[in-house]
Amino acid sequence: EDNTMGLPILILGYSGSGKSASMRNFGADEIALVNVNGKALPFRTQFRQVLCSDQYPEIDRFLRSVTAKVIVIDDCQYLMANEFMRRAKEKSYDKFTEIGQSFWTLVHSVFTLPQDVTVYFLSHIDTDENGRQKAKTIGKLLDEKITVEGMFTTVLKTVVQDGQYLFATQTDGRDTCKSPMGLFPSMYIDNDLKAVDSAIREYYSLMPEVICADCGKAVRAVKNKTAADIAAGTQKTYGKKLCWECACKAMKQRKEQTNANAQTVPDGTGAAGQSVVAGRA
Repeated sequence: EDNTMGLPILILGYSGSGKSASMRNFGADEIALVNVNGKALPFRTQFRQVLCSDQYPEIDRFLRSVTAKVIVIDDCQYLMANEFMRRAKEKSYDKFTEIGQSFWTLVHSVFTLPQDVTVYFLSHIDTDENGRQKAKTIGKLLDEKITVEGMFTTVLKTVVQDGQYLFATQTDGRDTCKSPMGLFPSMYIDNDLKAVDSAIREYYSLMPEVICADCGKAVRAVKNKTAADIAAGTQKTYGKKLCWECACKAMKQRKEQTNANAQTVPDGTGAAGQSVVAGRA
């Protein structure tokens, strides 16, 4: 059986809109990071598997050597921009084809990685004269060679609404966002890349499903909680792994039982008439 078919995902957004910050909930060992321009991250976690480079051969070796199942290439548009600046004095237009080919080859190399590896390409966004937003490249001469979004099944975009940092999961008609049907619960979700990765792994069966002990259905991610978070939390609280709906029912039942126990039996005497209220008998 062929177990190679890594999954590339594109994340678009303006500078400061929450692309890098979306990595904040990953543990130090959960991500392998390609930091193209070597910039400081906007949170305290220090990832242990990090490569600061804009050289394609180095990045390719890194992708194949790391143990993390989640790889992030941050500010990937600088792979093209930096190569363009290094070759700025070249007269031939062939350089645009070669720059495009280098990036195309990197994205397609993800398909040769193990099937449980996800690679997130974080990229700046560009707005054309018609107001349409797309992945930023180095201009029309390269855009004629490749359509960046065409290489990805899932393209998310950072959105800031009323101080909330979100991901758009589908197009609003003016951008190139897209995602498979049923992958995400709504048009806008929290900009939590760990939750996104969990949803993608569940959708594509890249991780074993956790089954709810009460209803027998698979535990699914809800809001900013991954399926693993929900299963672990309910195991600790209720002694069994529950889906979100069954966990809500269990919480309601526990609350009703607590309220019932807190009521005083009318005769007020003897063991049967004791009132049990928060540690007081």
